[in-house]
Amino acid sequence: MSSVSIECVAKGCRIGESPVWDEKQGSLLYVDITGRKVCRWNPVTRQTQAIPVDAPVSSVALRQSGDYVITLGTRFAALKWKEELVTTITQVDKDKANTRFNDGKVDPAGRYFAGTMAEEIRPAVLERHQGSLYTLFPDLSVVKHFDQVDISNGLDWSLDHRTFFYIDSLSYSVDAFDYDLQTGKIGNRRSIYKLEKEESIPDGMCIDTEGKLWVACYDGGRVIRLDPETGKRLQTVKLPVDKTTSCCFGGKDYSEMYVTSASDGMDKEWLSRQPQAGGVFKITGLGVKGVPPYPFAG
Repeated sequence: MSSVSIECVAKGCRIGESPVWDEKQGSLLYVDITGRKVCRWNPVTRQTQAIPVDAPVSSVALRQSGDYVITLGTRFAALKWKEELVTTITQVDKDKANTRFNDGKVDPAGRYFAGTMAEEIRPAVLERHQGSLYTLFPDLSVVKHFDQVDISNGLDWSLDHRTFFYIDSLSYSVDAFDYDLQTGKIGNRRSIYKLEKEESIPDGMCIDTEGKLWVACYDGGRVIRLDPETGKRLQTVKLPVDKTTSCCFGGKDYSEMYVTSASDGMDKEWLSRQPQAGGVFKITGLGVKGVPPYPFAG
């Protein structure tokens, strides 16, 4: 095993989330949910550009036609980076006053999956069962898969595209569904891993080229590697901050892992112990590579 090294490459998020590698730009995209900005970090200049938006922005994805799509408040929206222009595609949860989108990701056929949750009273404290899971199709229609979700979170697809993996954080479980790539339909939900107490709350997730899942553990200060076939934890990588939120692979050959984190909900004393809270971390030496992100086809 090569030795694992962890470096904080960007700072200052309240709730950093949804890291995505943008190969064309050679940069890392991510969002700051409560900071209301979409960020792009360049590993060459080591600078971060940020675009402010008018609502909590919870995920960002590449778009086949160029630029990006985001989940903003309860809207799916398009983001033109240079123009700093956001346009609404469609809105969900119109019957609910206090929900917002959370994590989202594009499937191998170019559909944008994203789920909602109630607005938090404080981190991970919220009205239960208010969220739903949605898909934005390339023709810009929206399908709701199910509701009664607490905190819709990490999502990804197996390498053969036959399984959809999903996290509803307060279930403390990583779940799998049968997946139909042709239609985007999901079914046969089952739990493949239950988090242990010290792992705390499962948050964002990504898959590697060996078909193993990596899950960021909010309040657990770590990412864990799971085998979805056996339900066993294979590896734990601890980070210097507690509130690790999500992870993705990136870099030239997708051998670097990027992990976002949050600082919201931490008092002065806690922050003084963890000055890098809210930072983005680059992990090298894991010995595995990731799968490039899929662009939204609409």
